[in-house]
Amino acid sequence: MKLGEKAADFVLKGVDEKNYSLSSFSEAKVLVIIFSCNHCPYVKAYEDRMIEIQRDYQNRKVQIVAINSNDSVGYPEDSFEEMVKRSQGKGFNFPYLHDREQTVAQAYHATHTPHLFVFDSERKLTYTGKIDDNWENSALVQKRYLRDALDDLSAGKPLRLPETHAIGCTIKWKR
Repeated sequence: MKLGEKAADFVLKGVDEKNYSLSSFSEAKVLVIIFSCNHCPYVKAYEDRMIEIQRDYQNRKVQIVAINSNDSVGYPEDSFEEMVKRSQGKGFNFPYLHDREQTVAQAYHATHTPHLFVFDSERKLTYTGKIDDNWENSALVQKRYLRDALDDLSAGKPLRLPETHAIGCTIKWKR
C-alpha cells in the first residue's frame, strides 16, 4: 500500500484547531498513523507508550499522528470536545485528529483502535498492526513491534516483521 492521491486529499481538524493533511507531515522520514479514540481500554493502556515513542524517535524524524474515526453520536466520549480534553490531560506530543466523516479510516481499511500504519519516506506502507505484545502491562512487553519497525527503518534494514494483527476495540461506525 502506498499513500496515493485519494489519501492525500484528506484534511482533518486537530485538537489544536488546525487543519492537517498528509502534506503537513512532509518533513517526517517515517509517518506513523494510529487510529485511536478516547474510550477504548486498549488505547488508554497504550497512550503513555505512544507519547514515549514519539519522544524517543522525534530526532529520527518519526511523526506519530493519532486519528479518531469513531462515531461520536453513539459514543459521545469520542466527540471532538472530549478529544481536546484527553489530549491536554495526557499531554499528547503528537497531533490528534478527528475523522468525523470516517473517510480516512475507510480509506486505510482500519478496523481497530489502536490500529497502526507505518509509512517510510516515500509513504510506502512498511508495517501495520499493533504497538507491542502486551497492551495490559508495559512492564511485561517482550516484543516491541512498532519500535522494531522504527529501528529497522532508521537503519535502512528490511523489517523483521511487517505485519501483526491489530487488537483493541473495533472502530465504531456510523449507522
